[in-house]
Amino acid sequence: MRTSRLEAFSDGVLAIIITIMVLELRVPEGHDLSDLVHTTGVGLLTYLLSFVYVGIYWNNHHHMFHLARRVSGGVLWANLGLLFCLSLVPFTTAWVSESRFEQIPVVIYGLNLLSAAVAYLVLQTVIIRQQGPESPLRQAVGTDLKGKIFSPAVHVAGILSALTIDPSGHVGVWIAMACFVVIAIIWIVPDRRIDRVVRQYETPD
Repeated sequence: MRTSRLEAFSDGVLAIIITIMVLELRVPEGHDLSDLVHTTGVGLLTYLLSFVYVGIYWNNHHHMFHLARRVSGGVLWANLGLLFCLSLVPFTTAWVSESRFEQIPVVIYGLNLLSAAVAYLVLQTVIIRQQGPESPLRQAVGTDLKGKIFSPAVHVAGILSALTIDPSGHVGVWIAMACFVVIAIIWIVPDRRIDRVVRQYETPD
């Protein structure tokens, strides 16, 4: 099975996820900048972070499937697993916004981001196994220390910070949010390893 239907379906789901997130933003009751900051300010910040995360997954997903010419049933299910995790992002984002960064909503948000990262790794692994050890994707990602070790470790560090540091206050929560922002920053530039291999294997349509 070719990848076109899977990519089209995934693009549609991710577009809906972003649309749902923006619809969760509250419209200010007044017409001043202070009304916007008071009513929507927190929501805008969490929406921006979640939008960047979804954009990163869309970008990397797009690049990854340039190196996967065909998909199996396992790849389809792994892709659905990733989409399931990402489909929860609007809910966890809204909870963090409405609670104004309370501990449990931030922890659940972190777990949501961690589950999406793990689901993406599972999808990547299934594709590589389908294509074999000499697959272009395997050559592109290499050991993938950033995806397999650094990102999950920082996610876990953020979650644990929110749970254990200053539980009655917000110090641990802000450390957690800082961890999530750091991960977004290091992934916001498309993976150059995959981009380089895509250019090597790209063929005219």
